[in-house]
Amino acid sequence: MTSHASRVLVLNSGSSSVKYQLLDMTDGTRLALGLVERIGEETSRLSHTPLASGGAKREHEGPIADHEAALKAVATELAADGLGLDSPELAAIGHRVVHGGLKFTVPTVIDDAVLAEIERLVPVAPLHNPANITGIRTAQALRPDLPQVAVFDTAFHTTMPECAARYAIDVATADAHRIRRYGFHGTSHAYVSRQTAALLGKDPAETNVIVLHLGNGASASAVAGGRCMDTSMGLTPLEGLVMGTRSGDIDPAVTFHLKRVAGMSADEIDVLLNKKSGLLGLCGDNDMREIRRRIEEGDERAQLAFDIYIHRLKKYIGAYTAVLGHVDAVVFTAGVGENAAPVREAAVAGLEELGLAVDAGLNAVRSDAPRLISPEYARVAVAVVPTDEELEIAQQTYALVNA
Repeated sequence: MTSHASRVLVLNSGSSSVKYQLLDMTDGTRLALGLVERIGEETSRLSHTPLASGGAKREHEGPIADHEAALKAVATELAADGLGLDSPELAAIGHRVVHGGLKFTVPTVIDDAVLAEIERLVPVAPLHNPANITGIRTAQALRPDLPQVAVFDTAFHTTMPECAARYAIDVATADAHRIRRYGFHGTSHAYVSRQTAALLGKDPAETNVIVLHLGNGASASAVAGGRCMDTSMGLTPLEGLVMGTRSGDIDPAVTFHLKRVAGMSADEIDVLLNKKSGLLGLCGDNDMREIRRRIEEGDERAQLAFDIYIHRLKKYIGAYTAVLGHVDAVVFTAGVGENAAPVREAAVAGLEELGLAVDAGLNAVRSDAPRLISPEYARVAVAVVPTDEELEIAQQTYALVNA
């Protein structure tokens, strides 16, 4: 790595997509970003925005066979803007890796042993880790000389005490099959909890925050002094809050019941709980904007879905208040958390005894900036802090390769 190399390419490889951003770490500015979708299909699509030059978004449609072809197409787009992967200014490539188990608690430079361990975790992250591995291998082939860094979604949650991380099942069985609460969205929870402390003018080490990451996937975390003490997702991202298509918390015996009474297979139950449940299962829509529109028209199914979503959210706010003992702020982030004022208002309504309140005027403001939405008299701050997982991955990657 040359001394002036200050750029980091962040890759988030999904099963049929690659999201990417190129950042200059001297000031954190984005030079380019884009998305390759529907990899392996006839109508693959690449959208690329060259932010450094202020150019217009470029879109291409046509077959992109695999992740290798996708990354080569990304490299071509970046090169067209003078930001090619062969640039001496590229310091490292940072990869989002969903599951790091207990072994990976910090960002890690990827070698063969690290890759083998990520592969060993495939059984507990079958949807995500294989795609992450493919992205890593492809990037390694394109730039074998460059440090490749894995930043793990689970890492932030590895500070949870055993009483929060362990399930109450037979210990030998749990240990043999690595069954415990790992938690996800950790990169977002780490970034947002730190930004919330800054918003309050406090040291993160002295700040207790409940983070509500509400997107199509949703999770809550209890963060004490910058360390995760509890989180809502578990062995997989299925546990916890009501999500767009995931059920969240459910009696485990529902799965046995569906097998015995409905004759459903394990795979069918998996699909039901992960892809056909949550808001979608309750009312047929998983877009909160559409659900709110339907509620305004008097749609009772949409109203019930919203009420169930909020009820679960309130339970976690209450539970994590108890876990932390003292709360400085409750913070909303991600697509729904940042944009859906009615969700924020409803989640806090009735929790005045916990010190929570929302100012209607402040809550109605739309902004990309971190902001408080609670009245001055509120004992606990309520905040909206936009998440930035790519910046967090880039910062962690850059810090590691420059350590």
